[in-house]
Amino acid sequence: MSKTAGRLAVLFSLLGLLASGAAAYTHYRVLTDQSYVSFCDVSATVSCSEVYQSQYGSVGGVSVAVFGVLWFGFATLLSMAGVGARPSVRESIPGYLFAGSTLALSVVLYLGYASFFVLNRVCVLCLLTYVAAIGLFLVSGAGTKIPILSLPRRASDDLRVLSASPLAIALTALFVAGAASTLAFFPRDAARPEAMVDASATLEDGQPAQGPDPEFQKWYLAQPRVSLEVPAEGAQVLIVKFNDFQCPACGQSYQNYKSVLAKYEEEQPGALRVVLKDFPLESECNGNMSSDVHPAACEAAVAMRLVDPEHADALEEWLYSHQPAMTPQSVKEAARNIGQIEDFDARYSVTLEAVRADIEYGRQLGIRSTPTFFINGAKVEGSLPAQYFDQAIAYELERATSQ
Repeated sequence: MSKTAGRLAVLFSLLGLLASGAAAYTHYRVLTDQSYVSFCDVSATVSCSEVYQSQYGSVGGVSVAVFGVLWFGFATLLSMAGVGARPSVRESIPGYLFAGSTLALSVVLYLGYASFFVLNRVCVLCLLTYVAAIGLFLVSGAGTKIPILSLPRRASDDLRVLSASPLAIALTALFVAGAASTLAFFPRDAARPEAMVDASATLEDGQPAQGPDPEFQKWYLAQPRVSLEVPAEGAQVLIVKFNDFQCPACGQSYQNYKSVLAKYEEEQPGALRVVLKDFPLESECNGNMSSDVHPAACEAAVAMRLVDPEHADALEEWLYSHQPAMTPQSVKEAARNIGQIEDFDARYSVTLEAVRADIEYGRQLGIRSTPTFFINGAKVEGSLPAQYFDQAIAYELERATSQ
């Protein structure tokens, strides 16, 4: 490996390591501190936290950023070896990096697609890791002069050489110990069955795509169940949703669950009661926030409290469909033009206190993100695919009738 290529590989590896490290720190704070707002949460569209909290932010409950730290840490060690190791080892380094960065590139392409086209969100730290992975791929690909199929044999020979170096042994031991400690102690997201991630988010004609899933039922039964201060008013299933009208996942669940709720309303009128609780991620009304993730969320929550039932559906639809460009002023205009609310400003301060009461209640329940659902008290963070939301309701109905 030429020294120029080696230095470039070190540069891209360190860029990826720093970006992944910052991403892992951000995800750690998001998981452990509900008031934390990352420096890269710039707007509703440019938000690292929302990407990390999505189903694409973790694998088996472990932050994707942690795997990025491990890979770029390993790539940094390899790149440094490409600059300072003996010539026989340096010759193989580009091939190792090229093989590894090819896999890394496939991962970042998938995550980039998920971020831009599925979540419609931009994560600045993620973009830096994409640049680092692509840079490593190009530099190592251009510097590889040996057949890729010879890498296993060369790896065996190079390991024997490195095993004779105290420095190489020490660095390897430190890397392995650090990786094991990170994986062991980094806080986990609530891991969901893999089938839930891949399941269709919509139902056809309101019917579940499949029967009860034992894997999902096992996961659902493991969720914490709390007693809520919200009356069921005779319903067998009480669904409480802590919501932010500028939260993309909240809007997605609103759209995806329409057919499920309509099905039960038609088949078993009155069996379900859905209660919306406000939890805007905006500092004006949410004292847990140090800055504004969603700068029009408080206004949106107040608008939905002031609107008459006759216009509520139309206003709610507008709010969820205009999330990225929503501003306090545009919400006020929609409240007047769509919700027919003429006294928004006059009633704003008083109504905002009711929003704050919901936020305080959510804080007592340990709400960390939106949406968070309580289905007969069973806490579900994030939005389930629609067929599993349907299965959770069916389970609760069966449970209620059997008692």
